[in-house]
Amino acid sequence: MISLPYLAIACLSSVAAHRVTVTVDASKSLGPLPQTSRFFGCDEPNEATQLNGSALIKELGELGPLQTYFRTHNLLTTGDGSPRLKWGSTNAYTEDGAGNPIYNWTVIDNIFDTYLERNVKPYAQIGFMPKALSTNPDPYEFYFDETLSYNVIFTGWCYPPKSYQKWAELVHQWVKHSVERYGAEEVNSWYWEVWNEPNIPYFNGTEDDFLILHDFAVDAVRRALSTARIGGPEIAGGGTGTSGDYLRQFLQHTVDGQNAATGQIGTELDFISFHAKGSPIYINATAATPEHLQMNVSAALQNARDAFNVIKEFPTLDHLPVIIGEDDPDGCAACASPAYGYRNGIIFPSYTAESFVRQLDLAAEYGIDLQGTLTWAFEYDGRKYFDGLRVLTTNGIDKPILNIFRMFGKMTGNRVQARSSAQLALQDVVANSVQNAADVGVLASSDESSGKVAVMIWHYHDDDLPKPDAQIEVMCTD
Repeated sequence: MISLPYLAIACLSSVAAHRVTVTVDASKSLGPLPQTSRFFGCDEPNEATQLNGSALIKELGELGPLQTYFRTHNLLTTGDGSPRLKWGSTNAYTEDGAGNPIYNWTVIDNIFDTYLERNVKPYAQIGFMPKALSTNPDPYEFYFDETLSYNVIFTGWCYPPKSYQKWAELVHQWVKHSVERYGAEEVNSWYWEVWNEPNIPYFNGTEDDFLILHDFAVDAVRRALSTARIGGPEIAGGGTGTSGDYLRQFLQHTVDGQNAATGQIGTELDFISFHAKGSPIYINATAATPEHLQMNVSAALQNARDAFNVIKEFPTLDHLPVIIGEDDPDGCAACASPAYGYRNGIIFPSYTAESFVRQLDLAAEYGIDLQGTLTWAFEYDGRKYFDGLRVLTTNGIDKPILNIFRMFGKMTGNRVQARSSAQLALQDVVANSVQNAADVGVLASSDESSGKVAVMIWHYHDDDLPKPDAQIEVMCTD
């Protein structure tokens, strides 16, 4: 007897239904279902300690039986701890008049306490550069809103340190403090990584500069906790063009480069991370088609495919867990434009189902251990309701996107064979996105401990236009 606890269907608007047959064979296991959707993040670390932010952290901690993780920028940025768009700070590092370090973990502790008290663990990003350590500190703070050019954010925090030794000691003291506060067993369960998207202006230095920064940080982490889990490089984009060159050089350095901190060969690496983004556009009206938003899931899938190709070039590394450390329909959570008009509606969760499951399928095809697909969206306090930014809630109101993560959280046990008569071929979606026929996809799991089979079905098209509904018939056997 098979128990189906729910059937989730993310549909497009109705025109005229077409029939789709979904078949699930719960006896044909494809192995454990990776729970990749349990990773989240945002630019603004201090939002987590606000009223609505802490409530949302609690919701994320309740999404499913497996652990939720949260990644954020600005954990070492200098400032008073006030949140605003694209900005956050902790004042973890300052110096006295003689240049001696002053460490202050109060704000970071408050942020991490907020996570841990709500069943969320840190995916701890080591960055950005404190003002007292920056080689180009002024200007440092910035004020961003969705009308401004993105480039206004790149100020003194994005530069290399004036002293790698002081940088390393800051990282060492932070991890040491974390172990003293939370215990080695707890900190061993976290993820650590260095910086964000160093291949674009988030890091205003060369790749050699970043490798030095990274080497000193990794050595500092391991000196404080030899078993800490640390990875990277969290590059923007996948494995093609300059992004691919950056990822390739980073991985090559970890294998046989001279470590800038230790003088030895290679740098320890526990997981590999990169970012994948879609590329939505807004299409003006024509004689045949009204104006509308058009998503592009293939852009994110190609990022993943290209990164997987680079990783497979390194046989001593290609077994490592892989996390897509930002995995979203577009590239700027705090920006607003007609091309980002998907954020309040049901096309966002439908896109997420499409992209996350297709990335799992790509990983299986490449023999990649994909363990995380991280959604870069949280919440902003004090904004208008449904203001068009990429968030999970708006002033405490859950958006539709949260439901897809609740659904993923209910899918436990093994992935089992499932087919849809209207599911497009993987390589077609990677190459062409979903701009002709709609994609009616399916993901199914079977959990022996509960005796339940879960089936999730989504109906996706890149165009945010009325399309025919799918009349679904599900046949499930055990």
